[in-house]
Amino acid sequence: MSGKSGDELRDGVSLTNLDQPLFDEADATKRDLVEYLDAVRDRILPGLEDRPLSVIRVHRGQDAFMQKNVPKYTPSWVRTVRFWAATSKRDVFYALCNDRRTLLWFANQRAVEYHPTLVRADRPDRPTHLVLDLDPPDADAFTMAVRAAHLVRRALADVGLEGAVKTSGAKGVHVFVPIDDQASPEDSAAATRAIAARAAGLDPDIATTAFMKEDRGGKVFVDSTRVGGATVIAAYSPRVRPGVPVSFPVGWDDLDDITPADFTVHTTMRHLGQGDPWAANMPSPQHLSEDLVEEGRAIPVGRVQAMHEGKRRARARRN
Repeated sequence: MSGKSGDELRDGVSLTNLDQPLFDEADATKRDLVEYLDAVRDRILPGLEDRPLSVIRVHRGQDAFMQKNVPKYTPSWVRTVRFWAATSKRDVFYALCNDRRTLLWFANQRAVEYHPTLVRADRPDRPTHLVLDLDPPDADAFTMAVRAAHLVRRALADVGLEGAVKTSGAKGVHVFVPIDDQASPEDSAAATRAIAARAAGLDPDIATTAFMKEDRGGKVFVDSTRVGGATVIAAYSPRVRPGVPVSFPVGWDDLDDITPADFTVHTTMRHLGQGDPWAANMPSPQHLSEDLVEEGRAIPVGRVQAMHEGKRRARARRN
C-alpha cells in the first residue's frame, strides 16, 4: 500500500522517505535497505531473536551512531528487555527484534547494522557461541584474514570442535563456534582465548593475539574478546560502508574464492537463492572440555593486559 512518492505501509509499519539516499557513498536508497532486509527476514531474524540488540543508524548528512537504548517513541509492540549497564551505570532497554514488523520498523529508522549479543535475554549467564574475530592489518589484506581463518579451523579441529565462517562485511572474517549451555561467560572466554592462542601458534607469521595494534607487526589479529554479553554483527546484516556490503556466510571450501565486496544489499539475494547457508553451515552446539577451559584460564585477558601495558609504556615515556 503506497501513499505519496517514497512512502508506504507494510505489515502495519509506516515506511517513509524511501527514495532518499541511504548515506554518502552507499550507492543505495532507504528503499534498497528496506527491500533487502525484508527479503532476508527469514534468514536474519533467527540470529536476532530473543537477543538484546544494538543497531547502527545513519541519518542523512550525519555520522552513523550506535543505538542500544530504545528511543521513547518506540512502538509498544516492539519487545524490549532491561539490562544493567555497568559502564554507564544505568538500566538499558534493548530491543528484541523477533519478527518482521520490528525489523521493518528498524529499517525505517535507518538502522543499517544489527549487532545482537552472544547471549539470549532469558539466559544472560550462558553464551551460545564462541567467536573468533579475524582482523587483518588493512582493508586490502582479506586474503590474510582467510589464511588466519583456516588456522582457526585447524585449532578447533585439534580440540574436537567445529565452526561456521562468514565475512564480517568489513575487512575481516568471523568464525562462530556454537556451544551447549554448560559454559559460563568466564569459561567460554577462557576457551576462546585458548583457541586464539593455538591458532596464532600454528603460523606466527600470519596471526597474532597481540591486543595493542602497534605490537601486531602487520599480522592478522585473532581477537578473542567477543565474549559473553558482547555483540557481533549478525549474519546477513548490512554495514555502513561504501556500497553497503553484507556480512555473509561462506562455506569453508569457498572462502579462498570470495571477497567481502561480492556481497552487498544489491547482490546478496542472487547468491542466496532459496538457501540459508548460515543455518546450513552451523554445527550443532558442542561441549567445551575442561582441559581447554583450563588452558585458557592461564592466558591473560588481552584487553586487561593491554591496559596495564599501555600504562607502563606511558610511565616509561614520561620518565
